[in-house]
Amino acid sequence: MKLHELQATEGSRKTRNRVGRGTGSGNGKTAGRGHKGQNSRSGGGVRPGFEGGQMPLFQRLPKRGFTNINRKDFAIVNLETLNRFEDGTEVTPELLIESGVVSKLNAGIKILGKGSLDKKLTVRAHKFSSTAQQAIEAAGGKTEVI
Repeated sequence: MKLHELQATEGSRKTRNRVGRGTGSGNGKTAGRGHKGQNSRSGGGVRPGFEGGQMPLFQRLPKRGFTNINRKDFAIVNLETLNRFEDGTEVTPELLIESGVVSKLNAGIKILGKGSLDKKLTVRAHKFSSTAQQAIEAAGGKTEVI
């Protein structure tokens, strides 16, 4: 089967129920809401997560830690991945995206010191680990914080 051969099978798509269109529609009078009760009223129903007065799941589970709303999420690049570039190349965030090393920038790019670097490169990034910076400079390259 190929993509252009796909077809919607019988019953795979359900027509929308048009409510409040009179008695002949099959949903007359109570409009499919039944008689009386909380869910029959306008604005009725319970909030998401409500379990009929039982202690809801999200309250029963233990809580731990917190989420820092100011967290910066850096795209991580290891030294060993920088070996794909030619000697003397200036490695910039744009070049990393273009070559497919990084898919998106997020808060910036951080270079980490995993692996070894054999080439002399000028690396421009938002952050460097100390081991990465030492390794780049040991290989004869330069680091530039953007």
